[in-house]
Amino acid sequence: MSKLYAISGGKYKEKCASMEKMQDAEYLDDALKYDGNDLGAIYGKDKTVFKLWAPTASGVRLNLYEKGDGGLPVEIVDMTAGEKGTWFCEKSGDLNGVYYTYSVTVGGHTNETVDLYARAAGVNGNRGMVIDLDATNPEGFENDIRPAFENATDAVIYEIHVRDLSSDASSGIRNIGKFLGFTETGAKNSDGLATGLDHIKDLGVTHIQILPSFDYATVDETKPDTAQFNWGYDPKNYNVPEGSYSTDPYHGEVRIKEMKQMVQALHANGIRVNMDVVFNHTYNIKDSWFQKTVPDYYYRKAGDSYSNASGCGNETASERAMMRKYIVDSVVYWAREYHIDGFRFDLMAVHDIDTMNAVRAALDEVDPTIMVYGEGWTADNAGIPSSEQALKRNMAKMEGVGAFSDDIRDAVKGNVFDALDRGFVNGRSGMEERIKFSIAGAVPHPQIMASPKENAGKSWAAAPSQSINYVSCHDNLTFWDKLAISNADDSEEIRIKMNKLGIAIVLTSQGVPFFQAGEEMLRSKPSDKSDTGFDENSYISPDSTNSIKWDGKAKAYDVYEYYKGLIAFRKAHGALRMTTAKDIQNNLVFMGGLDANVVAYIISNKPNNETAERLIVIFNANRNAVNIWLPSGEWDICVNGAAAGTAPIGTAAGSVSVDGISAMALVQGDSAIEKIMTGK
Repeated sequence: MSKLYAISGGKYKEKCASMEKMQDAEYLDDALKYDGNDLGAIYGKDKTVFKLWAPTASGVRLNLYEKGDGGLPVEIVDMTAGEKGTWFCEKSGDLNGVYYTYSVTVGGHTNETVDLYARAAGVNGNRGMVIDLDATNPEGFENDIRPAFENATDAVIYEIHVRDLSSDASSGIRNIGKFLGFTETGAKNSDGLATGLDHIKDLGVTHIQILPSFDYATVDETKPDTAQFNWGYDPKNYNVPEGSYSTDPYHGEVRIKEMKQMVQALHANGIRVNMDVVFNHTYNIKDSWFQKTVPDYYYRKAGDSYSNASGCGNETASERAMMRKYIVDSVVYWAREYHIDGFRFDLMAVHDIDTMNAVRAALDEVDPTIMVYGEGWTADNAGIPSSEQALKRNMAKMEGVGAFSDDIRDAVKGNVFDALDRGFVNGRSGMEERIKFSIAGAVPHPQIMASPKENAGKSWAAAPSQSINYVSCHDNLTFWDKLAISNADDSEEIRIKMNKLGIAIVLTSQGVPFFQAGEEMLRSKPSDKSDTGFDENSYISPDSTNSIKWDGKAKAYDVYEYYKGLIAFRKAHGALRMTTAKDIQNNLVFMGGLDANVVAYIISNKPNNETAERLIVIFNANRNAVNIWLPSGEWDICVNGAAAGTAPIGTAAGSVSVDGISAMALVQGDSAIEKIMTGK
């Protein structure tokens, strides 16, 4: 067979045994996997070294540009073939701010591509940029410290889109749709109520999760004054911040500095920052830098077609050595360079288990408190066996990795794919076992019966930290809109009770609570293009649909205070944040002899540094009040259908009446509260 050679400095160097081998991903992984940490443009004031992994290329050139768009290269440099399929060149001088691309020739065809490891880019991400990263640090960034955090179950995650925070006129935020919007304090709505950062801080969440904020493909950064919207699940440059979220997308250093300023400001206010990452697919294949660099290596195929577990036309091949390395390198880069505190993996089950374990291990080296979790499902069939996928049912194979619990989501309010379907809080009977399953954090529990009648889920979490509990996120209808459709005949007052009961279940269940920004103000996504009047897939909908309507805070202030109080109550009680399945099995007991549509449990033995001797939580989904017999002694009521917090709002002994469609939490012998009340 003919051999493939690369020409370098007049010398011939053999790149591989045959063309056939060069097209074989397994051969590339076995023989040409590159383990170095120097891919990309490694900047120094005296020189920059460029290195690219392109084992199937017969030649690579470096193109240097003065600007991030337009114009011809100011210089073209032939790169030299190196070890393990790499190409490199060294350029002397201070190249900070110089833009660049590669021209990669494979099989006689040449593509111009952006460096997969580019850390900065020009407008619309069509050229990489050499960057002095130290110069992009905001003042004091080297002293930025992650807010104190220990166990994943201590987290309360608040999902927010960068633009949604500030795009409504009522936000009072000056930097509309920008990273810098998160740095502003003192912003208020027309009623003088706090918005933005002050609102989030007051609410008490521990983490915000920002929707994709790497450089994505479908917002035109050359039109900053034109209202454009996309969720961002269409990746273009994975290691570069999105330019439309910066005040100047034309100069690559600006977006970097401003994203760092956002993280720094949130950290200074005690809030960690998780990042939504989308490694499971690219915007498309044709224009992908992956495809233009090493054709077909980074994607799975089924015969001659591309596999499509993402539902977006392609899926990446995380099981291949250099795709796995890329994912690991990328999250470590964000964690180190931007001080990102966690990663939410979109359609995580498209990835293989070994890759997710490699991500966890690499981030443990940075900081073991960095969170890793994602969607434990795919949008379609994947190109690897289910036993190898990072599916929800395989979580026991991925210690320290979490998955979203669609079990609690659908048990609380009904199936997300059927707007009329109801769950526990909005009127469906027979949901007790599914709610108990959710309360236990998806770990095995001896009192949970997985029966066909109850349609209860099968335990899938090895530890409660693996269960991300939620009722709404950016996908599908908001919680409030779901209730508006499924319970259209009910009054707003009744639906507010349902909303409160739903979040009470999430915030008092074992696991990791998560909710969509604005849910605490009855967030709605109105649409005049939908038969229901609400948008359940707002990925490209306008600001009028997606923005947080801050002027609605006053009307929903009671709901806001309820969320805030529940968060404080959860933080005050370690028993609600147990870290092991064994602790839950040994200390959480479901109460028996209850009416239908009522679930209650008691936690004893003071697990996880709990201050109370015992704690009881009751959920009543009936429209009428129910009477619950209590264990002996006097109990302090801290949560009921009207209010929530850490201080007692009443007492009970012998029994207690729980209002219809409401939750109640009671504590007994809480030394911390006793100290507060007595001043001792």
